[in-house]
Amino acid sequence: MAAETKRTRSDRLEVRTTPEDRALIDRAVAVSGADLTEFVITNLTTASRRVLADRTEFSLGAEAQQAWEVINRRPARSLAGLRELMARPSPFTDE
Repeated sequence: MAAETKRTRSDRLEVRTTPEDRALIDRAVAVSGADLTEFVITNLTTASRRVLADRTEFSLGAEAQQAWEVINRRPARSLAGLRELMARPSPFTDE
């Protein structure tokens, strides 16, 4: 078994809850076998990674990946409105 690295915690995180939410959290902590800090940190970091993953990467199964590749191999369509838009001067430059 690999040796665990001890992480020093120095930042404090404070949250306000309703009594009902706190009771629910306390029950979950009790059955998880972790202390409150470990439970909260584990679940918050897991949720944070999930939220950020949706914005930085995605994965496809084999069938979906094949469909994606078929779409990407199609030639680009000529869209008159887009062509006109791209011909306009940029509003973000001084030119």
